[in-house]
Amino acid sequence: MHRKTFIAAGLLFAGAVHAAVPPEQAAALGTTLTPIGAEQAGNADGSIPAWTGGLTEVHPDFQSGGHYPDPYADDEPLYVIDAGNAEQYADTLSPGQIALLQRYPTWRMKVYPSRRSAAYPQGIYDETKLNATRVQLVEGGNGFAGATGGIAFPIPQSGVEAIWNHMTTYKGDMYSTRWAQAAVTAGGNYNLVRFDYEYDFIYGNQQRKPEERQEDLLFYFLQLVLDPPRLSGSILLVHEYANQVKNPRQAWTYNPGQRRVRLAPSVAYDNPGTAADGLRTNDDFSMFNGATDRYDWKLVGKQELHIPYNAYRISSPDLKIRDVLQAGHVNPEHARYEKHRVWVVEANLREGTSHLYKKRRFYLDEDSWVIHVQDKYDNRDQLWRVDELHTTMFYDVPFLATGLEVKHDLQSGRYLAMSIRNEETKIYQPIRRTPADFSPAALRDKGVR
Repeated sequence: MHRKTFIAAGLLFAGAVHAAVPPEQAAALGTTLTPIGAEQAGNADGSIPAWTGGLTEVHPDFQSGGHYPDPYADDEPLYVIDAGNAEQYADTLSPGQIALLQRYPTWRMKVYPSRRSAAYPQGIYDETKLNATRVQLVEGGNGFAGATGGIAFPIPQSGVEAIWNHMTTYKGDMYSTRWAQAAVTAGGNYNLVRFDYEYDFIYGNQQRKPEERQEDLLFYFLQLVLDPPRLSGSILLVHEYANQVKNPRQAWTYNPGQRRVRLAPSVAYDNPGTAADGLRTNDDFSMFNGATDRYDWKLVGKQELHIPYNAYRISSPDLKIRDVLQAGHVNPEHARYEKHRVWVVEANLREGTSHLYKKRRFYLDEDSWVIHVQDKYDNRDQLWRVDELHTTMFYDVPFLATGLEVKHDLQSGRYLAMSIRNEETKIYQPIRRTPADFSPAALRDKGVR
C-alpha cells in the first residue's frame, strides 16, 4: 500500500494552554491563506484548484427555504474508484474508505472536478481574523476563551484546536429544517424516522452583534419526532456549551404519553443517539460534537483526500429515498466525490476514561473545517465504523451545510443514514424565536400526539 504523505508535523495536545498566534502569522489570513485558514493556492498537479471566494451566487431556480438546485449539474466524472483500483488511489483514501471498497464490491466512488465552493459571510471572516491573535484554549483544552463567532483557531497548533474549528464553523443563524433517518439492515430494509428541528445558533449568529452573544454558549436546538406514530410528539431540547466540563450539556425530553418534561442527563459521549438502533453515539452527530475531555488529540497533518462534496444530487427532490438507500451502502450512482486537502486529527482514548471508540481519526476539509470522513476503532484496535458526510453549499446564506450523513458498521454490514431530505420540502427556513421558546417550559406546548 502507498504511504500517505502528511504536510504538517504531528502535534499532541497534552493539557497545556495554547496561546493565540502572533500578528505576523495571522497576517497570512486573506492572503496566502483563505479567510478561515485554508491554503489559497491549488495543489501542484492542478487537481485541486485555487480558492477564489467559494460559491455565493444563488441558482436562478432556487426558492427560499426549499431545495438547493445543483450549480454543477453539468459536471462529468473524471474517474471512478472501486475495489479493483483502490490501491492506485490509496494515498488519497482513508483506511475506512478502503475498507468499504473491499467489503462491498458494489460500492464505488465517482470522482468529479474539485470545486472549492465553501464560503461564509464577511462577518465570519472578520471575526476569524480577530480570533487568530486573541483566542486561547481553557485549561485541559475543554473549551476556549475570547470568541463568540468565527473559526476559533484558523491557524491551529494542536489537534483539539482543529476539532474546535469543526464545532465553531458557521452553521447559519436561526432556522427550521426537516429530515429523515434510516437504520438500514444488511439486507437493505429500513424504517424511517422523521424529525423537525429548530436551531438557534448563538455562536457566530450574524443577526446578533458579537457583544450580544453569550460567550461559551454555542446553540439551542429542539428535535421533534414526526414519524413513526409510536415516537411521534417526542421532543428533545438541548442547550449546548463549548466547555462541557465546566458547563455540561443541558438536555430535556418531553414524552407525549406521560405529558412530562424530564431532564436527560445521558445525551452525551457514547450514549446511543435518538432512534439510531445503536449505530451512532451522541457525540458523533454531525460527525463530532460535545465534550472533548475523554481523548488526547493529535494534529497529524494535512493530506489530499477524496471526500463527498457538492453533493446536491444525492439529496435532490428528483430522487425518492428508495433511490438512495441500498443494501450495504447508499446508491453510488448519485454520490459525488472530489479531491480536497484535509486536516487529519487523531483522537486516542485518554487513560482513566471510557468510550465505545478507543481511537478516532477525523478528516476535516480545509476550506470549511467540517469533518467529512471519520474512521472509528474499537477496544481491540480494529477498524469498526466509518462515517462520511455529503455536504452542499447553502449559497444564499452562505455556509457549507450538512447533507446526507452516513455511518457504516463494517462488522454488522449495517449503516445509518441521517439528514435524508429528498422527500422533504423545508430545507433551511429562517424563523423568529426567543430564548423562552427554547426553554423546558415550552416543551409541553409543542408536544403533539
